[in-house]
Amino acid sequence: MTLRVLGVDPGLTRCGIGVVDVERNRQATMVAYGVVGTSPEDSLDQRLLVIALAIDEWLDRHEPHVLAVERVFSQLNVSTVMGVAQASGVVIAAAARRGIPVALHTPSEVKAAVTGSGSSNKDAVTKLVTKILRLDTPPRPADAADALALAITHAWRSGSGTANKGAATTGPGSSSLTPAQRAWAEAEAKARRAR
Repeated sequence: MTLRVLGVDPGLTRCGIGVVDVERNRQATMVAYGVVGTSPEDSLDQRLLVIALAIDEWLDRHEPHVLAVERVFSQLNVSTVMGVAQASGVVIAAAARRGIPVALHTPSEVKAAVTGSGSSNKDAVTKLVTKILRLDTPPRPADAADALALAITHAWRSGSGTANKGAATTGPGSSSLTPAQRAWAEAEAKARRAR
């Protein structure tokens, strides 16, 4: 069974969206990607409405099995955190209305899953997303590449292409994981121990 994941890199100004199909063998194929943009000049309710209508359209058109959203982890700019949280809420509610499960992943989890290092920069993530998805050109802007990376991360974490859409069933030492997936699993285990 192919697992279809819709990834969302939430934001008020730019909300990245990417859809990926992942097979049992973990081969990922890009289905679609884009960015929903809103103007800071518009009122908050209108900006959230634009995002809500766009995500509704993406969910209805692509019918994902699961939605992967970037978790607000920590930022110093409170207004940015609020905007990301508000956009995330709109996206999560749209999935909930359709009965689509939602998974949250931190930026470091995504970086570790895709590149093998939780501290990789956006250029490294975009480069590896381009390679993993066998694309001729990198997805732009970076928000779209990040959304695709979120979708890949979730599919790989959940066992890719299986009916299990939740947490990974293999641990950090599993030989069935790629080096990037193993690094991600190790980073996740370390983060859990630090809590």
